[in-house]
Formats: sequence, structure tokens, C-alpha cells
Amino acid sequence: MPRMTAARAAVEILKREGVTNAFGVPGAAINPFYAALRADGGIHHTLARHVEGASHMAEGYTRARPGNIGVCIGTSGPAGTDMITGLYSATGDSIPILCITGQAPTAVIHKEDFQAVDIASIATPVTKAATTVLEAAQVPGVFQQAFHLMRSGRPGPVLIDLPIDVQMTEIEFDPETYEPLPVHRPKATRKQIEKALAMLNAAERPLIVAGGGIINADASDLLAEFAELTGVPVVPTLMGWGTLPDDHRLNAGMVGLQTSHRYGNATFLESDFVLGIGNRWANRHTGKLDVYTQGRTFVHVDIEPTQIGKIFAPDYGIASDARAALELFIEVAKEQRAAGELPDRGEWAAAAQHRRATLQRRTHFDNVPLKPQRVYEEMNRAFGPETRYVTTIGLSQIAGAQMLHVYKPRHWINCGQAGPLGWTIPAALGVATADPDGSVVALSGDYDFQFMLEELAVGAQHRIPYVHVLVNNSYLGLIRQAQRNFDMDYQVTLEFENINTPELGVYGVDHVKVAEGLGCKAIRVTEPDQLLPAFEEAKKLAAEHRVPVVVEAILERVTNIAMSGTDIGSVNEFEDLATEPGHAPTAVVPMS
Repeated sequence: MPRMTAARAAVEILKREGVTNAFGVPGAAINPFYAALRADGGIHHTLARHVEGASHMAEGYTRARPGNIGVCIGTSGPAGTDMITGLYSATGDSIPILCITGQAPTAVIHKEDFQAVDIASIATPVTKAATTVLEAAQVPGVFQQAFHLMRSGRPGPVLIDLPIDVQMTEIEFDPETYEPLPVHRPKATRKQIEKALAMLNAAERPLIVAGGGIINADASDLLAEFAELTGVPVVPTLMGWGTLPDDHRLNAGMVGLQTSHRYGNATFLESDFVLGIGNRWANRHTGKLDVYTQGRTFVHVDIEPTQIGKIFAPDYGIASDARAALELFIEVAKEQRAAGELPDRGEWAAAAQHRRATLQRRTHFDNVPLKPQRVYEEMNRAFGPETRYVTTIGLSQIAGAQMLHVYKPRHWINCGQAGPLGWTIPAALGVATADPDGSVVALSGDYDFQFMLEELAVGAQHRIPYVHVLVNNSYLGLIRQAQRNFDMDYQVTLEFENINTPELGVYGVDHVKVAEGLGCKAIRVTEPDQLLPAFEEAKKLAAEHRVPVVVEAILERVTNIAMSGTDIGSVNEFEDLATEPGHAPTAVVPMS
């Protein structure tokens, strides 16, 4: 039996579980693992500037491709606590990432040794499992179980904490005979699917709500086939955006309080039946539940049995992986169509498309300073259907979701449940690492951008190109808008007179100089006609220099973006920005 250190055994298992990339920061307590990583050479490592950044890079890497599992690595103590935000983000959005931390020697963990902390206990609420391995012989089994857990049921993150002496201990392990454990995913039965379809067929105005579980299951093609078979319009959730192309004739638009379309909310309020697949009824999607549920029958399909009934009680629930359920939905629907048993949904689908054609928000403004709507209009022109958008939270994300267009799964990569500021830059680096020749475009407000902008240096050092659109109004825009309810504007402005750049006025931070100082390229835009040329130039610079390229758009200080604080029937559209004839040039025309 071959002998090797437990750290080397762990690296061998990573390779055999399909890991090719890792993101992290070395340090004393994790150096034996890094020594094994270096000696093996089979896993590419990207050095982050902040350990939280490494965890978000791992998230972006996982989200970009089916089957990916991002790995983030850090030393003991504060490195582990830094990665908690990434673990929280991953667990909230059902994203499998593996966090590996170094730890003080086993004999002194409980003695308040330098940088010793019970990271497993801290991480337990935001992981599927968190383990400090105290016996070196357990390392192979713990890593094997970690991958099994990350892939089984509702996907999610795992943390493995390795004391330095455990890493260095030699064990007997044969990597050539290692096999991953079988993955468990619940599957719907035919009887369950037949009942759900009977309920759908009995409805007059049904909708399908397509959640991120469909993307996790790599089942977007099946969703499209099922929708086309039945003729039922589809509402993608924010995490499920891209399951059906924006220009598909059955795409009814997104629903919700913030990241929603006028036509999506209007169509949902006219519906009488909702089939949710792989979604979790997030509160920003539903708003007040009495408005959302009144007059509608609900069927909920989710991979996690305890998710069914958590937010509200559906009329019928099915615990199933989205792919397995959709395969059966298609099988039964095909039989029903052949027997002439599927209702004609043409009139209902046409009504949804009429709303889409007539309830677009205005995007075309010639104002200086720029209105953000014009930025998204020009982004739609500059970046095609192959673009992967990456963003996290704020008015920039909300307006982007309202106005950008997404055509494929994993092309809207958004931190949905946690929404931590600073997520966008490292996540975009992870996405671009997974898709090095793809078109990756990040979107940030100025505060999100400033939170972890040091990670731009990672893109410069490791030659990871992408385009970062930075909309700058020197405000915490979403919080400013929310503070209207409290009749205040308090501690939300980022403006100051930068003595080094008086030409910027009160916009404060010179993001162009900072980005350039970190080894990247940057362009500043102040007028609408400069936007499209700047985006085109950014794409060329990213391709030529293989570094992140920032396009900073200087916005007007205050723009209120359409949203509601209560329910989907009372979204404030701010009438001065409502659709006007000829002012929705980027509206999607449905396919015939």
C-alpha cells in the first residue's frame, strides 16, 4: 500500500473528484497542504489578495460551468473566519464549494494557541458539513464524504479543517483505487407527475416558475421542451434567469419586488396556477404572501424535501431533482398531447407577450450626468447573447436585472440570498477562470466595487480578462432609496473632494487611477454617446492585455429605480421614468 502524507492524499482525492482549479492564500498552518499541491502540479492555484475573495472566486468558478466545484484554501484562524461570508453565500444559493483551512496542532487547539479557532463550529450553520479532522487516517474518508455531500440533494458548501500535524502525518492510501461515492438525488414518481399535470391542465392561466435548481441540475433544455409542449409561459426567478432565453415566445418575464419586469408582475397577477420547479419562494420574488398566493393553486417541486412548505403551504409538493422531474413531465405531456388531452394555451401565452410588448420600462435618456438606464441600454447593444453577467447587490444589480437581457443558463451569475458587497470582483475572476475565452462582464455600483477592489490585482497578476462596468453615483444608492421611508439621507453618501483629482468634483475616489495602479486598464465615461465605444474598446483591451478592464460611468447622483417594499401589485414605477413611445429601443422581440 502506498504511503504518503495526509495532505498529499487530500490533493490526490481533489484531482480524482474533478478539481482542476483552487483559489487561496498560503500560510503557516496550511503550508503542508500547499507543499503537496506544489509537488503534484495537477491543480492550478490562483493567489487571492484576501481570503474572503478566494471564497467568492470559488463560488464564481462553480457557478460558471456544470459539474464545477470551486475550492478555496486558507491558513488557520482569521483565514477561516474570512471565508464564512463565502460559505454563507454558497449555502444560500445552493452552490457547492469546498473550503480547506489549516489549523493549529491538535495538542494545542483548545489552548488558545496562535490563530487557533473552532472554525468547524463557526462554519456549521452555513455549510452542509464542517469538520476538524483530528486523525490523519480519516482524511481520505472526510474528503470523499465532502464531495458526496456537496453533490447530493440540495447542493451546498463543505468546510474541512486540517491541523498542521494531521496534514504532515503519513498514512496508507492508494489513489489509483479511489472512487467517488454515488450521488443521491430524490426523483419524482410517475404518479406524482401525473397528479401535478392534471392540476396544471385544469387551470386556465397557468405559469411555470423556473428556479436556480433547474440550472444546478443542468436541465434548462428540458424546461424549454416542457414549456413548448404545454404552451405554458415561464417566469424565471433571479437565480433561474437564463433557463429560458429572454427572446423566447414563452418567457413571461421576472416577478418580484425589485428584480422584476412590469409585464412579469402583471402576468403573474392574472394567473390562476403556478408550477414552481427548483425555486425557494424568496421574499424578494414573492413580496407579501397574501397578494402572491391569492386566487392561485401552487405545485412546488424541489430537491430538498424540507423546502416544501417552508415559506407557504403549496397545494401539492414533490421532492425531486429538477432534471428527474422534468424528464417525467415531458414523458407524460408527450403522451397527453398524442391523445389530444393538453389544453390550448395560445391565447394565454399571447396575452403575456402583449404585456411584454406594451409594458417596457424606458431606457433611452440623453442626460448628462448619465442616467443608469442608458448604461444598460448600451450594454445590451455592446454585449451579445454569449455574455456571462456577474453581479451581487444594490441598485446597479436591480436595474441591471430589470433592463439587461440573458439568453443562456449560467449567464446571469448573481449572489442572490446573501448579497454581500464586494462579491462581484472576485466572483467575476472565478467565472473568467472557468471560462477564460468567454465574454464575462461584471456590474457594480461604486460601493460594491470599493469593498474588494484589491482583487483586481489578482486578475492582473494571473492574466484573467473580463470587463467590469462600474456605475458611479458616489452613493449607497439602494440604502438611500430605502431611507426615503424614514425621511432621511444619512451616512449613505461617498462623495468627498479628492485633492488629487479636482476635475472629478465631488465624486471622490478616482477609480481609474486605482484600477490602473492595480495593473488593470480603465476608461471613464461621462456622456451617453461615449458608452458604446467605451464598451467596445474595453473588450479589445481585455483581449489584448488579458487583464480586467474597468468602464466607469459617471451617473447622476440620484435615480430612483422601480421597486416595491411590500407586494408585487404595488411596485412604484416612478412615473417620470415610465415607458414613452419610441423610448424602449432594447425591448426584446419574442421569437415566432
